[in-house]
Amino acid sequence: MYQEDPAWDDIIPLPQDDGDKPLAQIAYTEEYAEAMSYLRAIMAKEEYSARALAITEHITEMNPAHYTVWLYRAKCIFALSHDLRQEIAYLNNKALRHEKNYQIWHHRQLIMDKLGDPTGEAEFVAKMFEKDSKNYHVWSYRQWLVRRFELWEGGELEYVDKLLAKDIRNNSAWNHRFFVVFGRGGEVDMDVVEREIKYAEDAIYLAPQNQSPWNYLRGLISRAKLPLSKMEALCKHYAPVDNPDRITSSHGLDWLADIGAEKPETKDTAIKALELLAKTYDPIRTNYWNHRKVLLQKAVA
Repeated sequence: MYQEDPAWDDIIPLPQDDGDKPLAQIAYTEEYAEAMSYLRAIMAKEEYSARALAITEHITEMNPAHYTVWLYRAKCIFALSHDLRQEIAYLNNKALRHEKNYQIWHHRQLIMDKLGDPTGEAEFVAKMFEKDSKNYHVWSYRQWLVRRFELWEGGELEYVDKLLAKDIRNNSAWNHRFFVVFGRGGEVDMDVVEREIKYAEDAIYLAPQNQSPWNYLRGLISRAKLPLSKMEALCKHYAPVDNPDRITSSHGLDWLADIGAEKPETKDTAIKALELLAKTYDPIRTNYWNHRKVLLQKAVA
Protein backbone atom coordinates (compact mmCIF):
# COMPACT_ATOMS: atom_id res chain seq x y z
CA MET A 1 0.00 0.00 0.00
CA TYR A 2 1.46 3.37 -1.03
CA GLN A 3 0.17 5.10 2.11
CA GLU A 4 2.45 2.84 4.17
CA ASP A 5 5.53 3.38 1.97
CA PRO A 6 7.91 6.12 3.26
CA ALA A 7 8.96 6.82 -0.34
CA TRP A 8 5.50 8.27 -0.96
CA ASP A 9 5.11 10.27 2.29
CA ASP A 10 5.39 13.59 0.44
CA ILE A 11 2.43 12.83 -1.83
CA ILE A 12 -1.17 13.66 -0.98
CA PRO A 13 -3.27 11.22 -3.03
CA LEU A 14 -6.05 12.50 -5.31
CA PRO A 15 -9.03 10.12 -5.20
CA GLN A 16 -11.29 9.81 -8.21
CA ASP A 17 -14.17 12.28 -8.07
CA ASP A 18 -17.36 10.58 -9.23
CA GLY A 19 -19.64 13.30 -7.87
CA ASP A 20 -22.13 13.18 -5.01
CA LYS A 21 -24.50 10.71 -6.64
CA PRO A 22 -22.62 8.62 -9.22
CA LEU A 23 -24.98 6.91 -11.64
CA ALA A 24 -22.90 3.82 -12.31
CA GLN A 25 -19.83 3.86 -10.10
CA ILE A 26 -17.20 1.30 -11.02
CA ALA A 27 -16.25 -1.03 -8.18
CA TYR A 28 -12.46 -0.67 -8.31
CA THR A 29 -10.35 -2.83 -6.03
CA GLU A 30 -8.77 -1.02 -3.12
CA GLU A 31 -5.30 -1.67 -4.54
CA TYR A 32 -6.18 -0.16 -7.92
CA ALA A 33 -8.03 2.83 -6.49
CA GLU A 34 -5.14 3.71 -4.19
CA ALA A 35 -2.52 3.37 -6.93
CA MET A 36 -4.53 5.62 -9.25
CA SER A 37 -4.94 8.20 -6.48
CA TYR A 38 -1.17 8.46 -6.09
CA LEU A 39 -0.62 8.52 -9.83
CA ARG A 40 -3.07 11.40 -10.23
CA ALA A 41 -1.15 13.31 -7.61
CA ILE A 42 2.23 12.97 -9.31
CA MET A 43 0.70 13.61 -12.74
CA ALA A 44 -0.71 16.88 -11.35
CA LYS A 45 2.85 17.78 -10.28
CA GLU A 46 4.22 16.61 -13.67
CA GLU A 47 6.73 14.49 -11.84
CA TYR A 48 8.88 12.26 -14.04
CA SER A 49 10.83 9.98 -11.76
CA ALA A 50 11.76 6.39 -11.07
CA ARG A 51 8.82 6.03 -8.70
CA ALA A 52 6.48 7.47 -11.33
CA LEU A 53 7.74 4.86 -13.77
CA ALA A 54 7.28 2.14 -11.16
CA ILE A 55 3.69 3.09 -10.38
CA THR A 56 2.76 3.06 -14.09
CA GLU A 57 4.13 -0.48 -14.27
CA HIS A 58 2.05 -1.46 -11.25
CA ILE A 59 -1.16 0.01 -12.67
CA THR A 60 -0.74 -1.38 -16.18
CA GLU A 61 -0.24 -4.79 -14.63
CA MET A 62 -3.67 -4.44 -13.04
CA ASN A 63 -5.22 -2.73 -16.06
CA PRO A 64 -3.12 -3.06 -19.25
CA ALA A 65 -5.70 -1.11 -21.27
CA HIS A 66 -5.36 2.19 -19.35
CA TYR A 67 -4.36 4.53 -22.18
CA THR A 68 -3.61 7.58 -20.00
CA VAL A 69 -1.21 5.60 -17.82
CA TRP A 70 0.70 4.35 -20.87
CA LEU A 71 1.05 7.90 -22.18
CA TYR A 72 2.42 9.09 -18.83
CA ARG A 73 4.81 6.14 -18.78
CA ALA A 74 6.16 7.21 -22.17
CA LYS A 75 6.72 10.76 -20.89
CA CYS A 76 8.61 9.37 -17.90
CA ILE A 77 10.78 7.16 -20.07
CA PHE A 78 11.77 10.01 -22.37
CA ALA A 79 12.33 12.46 -19.50
CA LEU A 80 14.54 9.97 -17.62
CA SER A 81 16.41 8.79 -20.75
CA HIS A 82 15.35 5.30 -19.74
CA ASP A 83 16.92 2.40 -21.64
CA LEU A 84 14.60 2.01 -24.63
CA ARG A 85 15.76 -1.51 -25.42
CA GLN A 86 14.89 -2.48 -21.86
CA GLU A 87 11.42 -1.01 -22.37
CA ILE A 88 10.98 -3.02 -25.59
CA ALA A 89 11.92 -6.19 -23.72
CA TYR A 90 9.35 -5.28 -21.05
CA LEU A 91 6.73 -4.78 -23.76
CA ASN A 92 7.54 -8.13 -25.34
CA ASN A 93 6.34 -9.89 -22.23
CA LYS A 94 3.28 -7.66 -22.00
CA ALA A 95 2.27 -8.18 -25.61
CA LEU A 96 2.56 -11.95 -25.41
CA ARG A 97 0.27 -11.97 -22.36
CA HIS A 98 -2.23 -9.43 -23.73
CA GLU A 99 -2.39 -10.12 -27.46
CA LYS A 100 -5.35 -7.88 -28.36
CA ASN A 101 -4.35 -4.83 -26.31
CA TYR A 102 -4.12 -1.73 -28.51
CA GLN A 103 -2.48 0.47 -25.87
CA ILE A 104 0.57 -1.78 -25.61
CA TRP A 105 1.18 -1.54 -29.36
CA HIS A 106 0.67 2.22 -29.43
CA HIS A 107 3.20 2.58 -26.61
CA ARG A 108 5.60 0.29 -28.46
CA GLN A 109 5.28 2.50 -31.53
CA LEU A 110 6.22 5.59 -29.50
CA ILE A 111 9.26 3.84 -28.05
CA MET A 112 10.40 2.39 -31.37
CA ASP A 113 9.99 5.74 -33.11
CA LYS A 114 12.24 7.33 -30.48
CA LEU A 115 14.72 4.45 -30.62
CA GLY A 116 15.01 4.73 -34.39
CA ASP A 117 16.26 1.17 -34.90
CA PRO A 118 13.87 -1.67 -35.80
CA THR A 119 16.39 -4.45 -35.21
CA GLY A 120 14.57 -7.53 -33.95
CA GLU A 121 11.08 -6.12 -34.49
CA ALA A 122 10.17 -8.22 -37.53
CA GLU A 123 11.18 -11.35 -35.62
CA PHE A 124 9.07 -10.44 -32.60
CA VAL A 125 6.06 -9.58 -34.77
CA ALA A 126 6.44 -12.97 -36.46
CA LYS A 127 6.38 -14.54 -32.99
CA MET A 128 3.11 -12.73 -32.30
CA PHE A 129 1.65 -14.04 -35.55
CA GLU A 130 2.48 -17.57 -34.49
CA LYS A 131 -0.12 -17.04 -31.74
CA ASP A 132 -2.63 -15.24 -33.98
CA SER A 133 -1.81 -14.56 -37.62
CA LYS A 134 -4.77 -12.18 -37.99
CA ASN A 135 -4.18 -9.89 -35.03
CA TYR A 136 -5.29 -6.46 -36.29
CA HIS A 137 -3.15 -4.43 -33.86
CA VAL A 138 0.00 -6.33 -34.77
CA TRP A 139 -0.62 -5.93 -38.50
CA SER A 140 -1.17 -2.19 -38.04
CA TYR A 141 2.10 -1.98 -36.15
CA ARG A 142 3.96 -3.95 -38.82
CA GLN A 143 2.70 -1.60 -41.52
CA TRP A 144 3.84 1.34 -39.43
CA LEU A 145 7.28 -0.28 -39.14
CA VAL A 146 7.53 -0.74 -42.89
CA ARG A 147 6.60 2.88 -43.55
CA ARG A 148 8.64 4.40 -40.71
CA PHE A 149 11.87 2.53 -41.49
CA GLU A 150 11.47 2.11 -45.26
CA LEU A 151 11.36 -1.69 -45.07
CA TRP A 152 9.55 -2.13 -48.38
CA GLU A 153 12.32 -4.32 -49.74
CA GLY A 154 13.23 -5.91 -46.43
CA GLY A 155 11.79 -9.35 -47.07
CA GLU A 156 8.16 -8.36 -46.52
CA LEU A 157 6.79 -10.07 -49.63
CA GLU A 158 8.74 -13.22 -48.82
CA TYR A 159 7.27 -13.21 -45.32
CA VAL A 160 3.75 -12.77 -46.70
CA ASP A 161 4.40 -15.71 -49.04
CA LYS A 162 5.15 -17.89 -46.02
CA LEU A 163 1.97 -16.84 -44.22
CA LEU A 164 -0.19 -17.44 -47.27
CA ALA A 165 1.45 -20.79 -47.92
CA LYS A 166 0.39 -21.70 -44.41
CA ASP A 167 -3.13 -20.24 -44.75
CA ILE A 168 -4.25 -19.07 -48.18
CA ARG A 169 -7.36 -17.55 -46.55
CA ASN A 170 -5.44 -15.15 -44.32
CA ASN A 171 -7.08 -11.91 -45.42
CA SER A 172 -4.74 -9.88 -43.20
CA ALA A 173 -1.73 -11.22 -45.08
CA TRP A 174 -3.39 -10.38 -48.41
CA ASN A 175 -4.02 -6.86 -47.17
CA HIS A 176 -0.39 -6.50 -46.12
CA ARG A 177 0.79 -7.74 -49.50
CA PHE A 178 -1.22 -5.01 -51.22
CA PHE A 179 0.22 -2.45 -48.79
CA VAL A 180 3.80 -3.56 -49.50
CA VAL A 181 3.35 -3.63 -53.28
CA PHE A 182 1.43 -0.37 -53.66
CA GLY A 183 1.80 1.49 -50.36
CA ARG A 184 4.51 3.82 -51.60
CA GLY A 185 2.20 5.45 -54.14
CA GLY A 186 3.52 6.77 -57.42
CA GLU A 187 3.15 5.30 -60.87
CA VAL A 188 2.10 1.69 -61.19
CA ASP A 189 4.65 -0.66 -62.76
CA MET A 190 2.63 -2.84 -65.15
CA ASP A 191 5.18 -5.65 -64.85
CA VAL A 192 4.46 -5.70 -61.13
CA VAL A 193 0.72 -5.67 -61.80
CA GLU A 194 0.99 -8.66 -64.12
CA ARG A 195 3.13 -10.48 -61.56
CA GLU A 196 0.55 -9.87 -58.85
CA ILE A 197 -2.33 -10.91 -61.11
CA LYS A 198 -0.55 -14.20 -61.71
CA TYR A 199 0.01 -14.58 -57.96
CA ALA A 200 -3.69 -14.05 -57.24
CA GLU A 201 -4.72 -16.40 -60.04
CA ASP A 202 -2.56 -19.16 -58.58
CA ALA A 203 -4.19 -18.61 -55.18
CA ILE A 204 -7.67 -18.77 -56.71
CA TYR A 205 -6.74 -22.06 -58.35
CA LEU A 206 -5.98 -23.49 -54.90
CA ALA A 207 -9.25 -22.25 -53.33
CA PRO A 208 -11.72 -20.80 -55.86
CA GLN A 209 -14.29 -19.87 -53.22
CA ASN A 210 -11.76 -18.01 -51.08
CA GLN A 211 -12.76 -14.35 -51.30
CA SER A 212 -9.36 -12.91 -50.37
CA PRO A 213 -7.52 -13.28 -53.71
CA TRP A 214 -10.62 -12.12 -55.59
CA ASN A 215 -10.66 -8.95 -53.49
CA TYR A 216 -6.93 -8.59 -54.04
CA LEU A 217 -7.50 -8.80 -57.80
CA ARG A 218 -10.15 -6.11 -57.61
CA GLY A 219 -7.73 -3.87 -55.79
CA LEU A 220 -5.04 -4.52 -58.38
CA ILE A 221 -7.34 -3.76 -61.28
CA SER A 222 -8.54 -0.55 -59.64
CA ARG A 223 -5.01 0.60 -58.72
CA ALA A 224 -3.76 -0.03 -62.25
CA LYS A 225 -6.87 1.62 -63.76
CA LEU A 226 -7.61 -1.46 -65.84
CA PRO A 227 -11.10 -2.57 -66.93
CA LEU A 228 -12.79 -5.34 -64.95
CA SER A 229 -13.16 -7.20 -68.24
CA LYS A 230 -9.43 -7.92 -68.17
CA MET A 231 -10.28 -10.81 -65.87
CA GLU A 232 -13.32 -11.99 -67.85
CA ALA A 233 -11.68 -15.21 -69.02
CA LEU A 234 -10.66 -16.07 -65.45
CA CYS A 235 -14.18 -15.45 -64.18
CA LYS A 236 -15.76 -17.58 -66.88
CA HIS A 237 -13.33 -20.39 -66.07
CA TYR A 238 -14.54 -20.58 -62.46
CA ALA A 239 -18.10 -19.43 -63.15
CA PRO A 240 -19.31 -20.73 -66.53
CA VAL A 241 -22.92 -19.49 -66.46
CA ASP A 242 -23.93 -21.79 -69.33
CA ASN A 243 -22.70 -24.82 -67.42
CA PRO A 244 -23.78 -24.27 -63.78
CA ASP A 245 -22.59 -27.69 -62.66
CA ARG A 246 -19.00 -26.55 -63.25
CA ILE A 247 -19.26 -23.33 -61.26
CA THR A 248 -16.76 -23.34 -58.41
CA SER A 249 -16.77 -19.69 -57.32
CA SER A 250 -19.60 -17.31 -56.52
CA HIS A 251 -17.04 -14.51 -56.59
CA GLY A 252 -16.49 -15.17 -60.28
CA LEU A 253 -20.24 -14.79 -60.81
CA ASP A 254 -20.22 -11.50 -58.92
CA TRP A 255 -17.37 -10.23 -61.08
CA LEU A 256 -19.17 -11.23 -64.29
CA ALA A 257 -22.17 -9.22 -63.11
CA ASP A 258 -19.95 -6.16 -62.68
CA ILE A 259 -18.46 -6.65 -66.12
CA GLY A 260 -22.00 -6.49 -67.49
CA ALA A 261 -22.30 -2.92 -66.22
CA GLU A 262 -18.97 -2.07 -67.83
CA LYS A 263 -19.60 -3.88 -71.16
CA PRO A 264 -23.27 -3.79 -72.22
CA GLU A 265 -22.64 -6.53 -74.79
CA THR A 266 -22.10 -8.97 -71.90
CA LYS A 267 -25.47 -8.08 -70.36
CA ASP A 268 -26.99 -11.55 -70.84
CA THR A 269 -24.05 -13.25 -69.13
CA ALA A 270 -24.23 -10.75 -66.27
CA ILE A 271 -27.96 -11.33 -65.76
CA LYS A 272 -27.47 -15.11 -65.74
CA ALA A 273 -24.72 -14.66 -63.15
CA LEU A 274 -27.01 -12.59 -60.91
CA GLU A 275 -29.83 -15.11 -61.25
CA LEU A 276 -27.51 -17.96 -60.29
CA LEU A 277 -26.30 -16.02 -57.27
CA ALA A 278 -29.87 -15.27 -56.18
CA LYS A 279 -31.20 -18.80 -56.63
CA THR A 280 -28.27 -21.11 -55.89
CA TYR A 281 -24.92 -19.65 -54.90
CA ASP A 282 -25.87 -16.90 -52.44
CA PRO A 283 -29.61 -17.20 -51.74
CA ILE A 284 -29.31 -15.51 -48.35
CA ARG A 285 -28.86 -12.25 -50.31
CA THR A 286 -31.48 -12.96 -52.95
CA ASN A 287 -33.03 -9.51 -52.63
CA TYR A 288 -29.65 -7.86 -53.13
CA TRP A 289 -28.86 -9.83 -56.28
CA ASN A 290 -32.33 -9.23 -57.70
CA HIS A 291 -31.93 -5.52 -57.00
CA ARG A 292 -28.65 -5.48 -58.88
CA LYS A 293 -30.31 -7.30 -61.76
CA VAL A 294 -32.97 -4.58 -62.02
CA LEU A 295 -30.29 -1.86 -61.89
CA LEU A 296 -28.29 -3.59 -64.61
CA GLN A 297 -31.32 -3.93 -66.88
CA LYS A 298 -32.17 -0.27 -66.40
CA ALA A 299 -28.60 0.84 -67.06
CA VAL A 300 -28.32 -1.19 -70.26
CA ALA A 301 -31.74 0.00 -71.45
